[in-house]
Amino acid sequence: MSKYIFAIYNDEDVLMENIKPLRSNGVRIKEVYSPFPVHGLDKLVGHKPTRIAITSFIYGVIGTILAIIMTNYMMITDWPMDIGGKPSFAFYKNLPAFIPVIFESAIFCAAHGMVITFYLRSKTLPGVTAFVPDKRMTDDRFVMQVECNDFSKKAELTELLLKHGAEEVKEYGK
Repeated sequence: MSKYIFAIYNDEDVLMENIKPLRSNGVRIKEVYSPFPVHGLDKLVGHKPTRIAITSFIYGVIGTILAIIMTNYMMITDWPMDIGGKPSFAFYKNLPAFIPVIFESAIFCAAHGMVITFYLRSKTLPGVTAFVPDKRMTDDRFVMQVECNDFSKKAELTELLLKHGAEEVKEYGK
């Protein structure tokens, strides 16, 4: 059974200054919720770099492949058009005319794929209620989620968090 303690900070500088000492004391920081992006916070907490760009590239490649198949079928196989007095017998001969369609399809698939990936990854699908440890985190507070598996050390951990600049400490059992 995992138990989480939430340390609430009112200043991003205090939060940033106290992450290293907390981690050096063996505190395992699971997540930090903030009302705006704080540059360098992910490295301090120990998060790995995101792989979201890889998924965007994959969606773009899928869009490119679909557009090539689509333009080849429509313009060469199914209904060959006579463009500029030249019949369309080969895809590669007409490729410059298809580049805008292929590019737009790649962008379309990458954008829509990323939106779907974002909703799936952040669990914000319709009908799903998001977990909000403190409502003030969307306005002006920074909330640090700390893992506490040993119930006997909860008071010690709470004291350590308060000593390192936390304004308030809450607990949540899962």
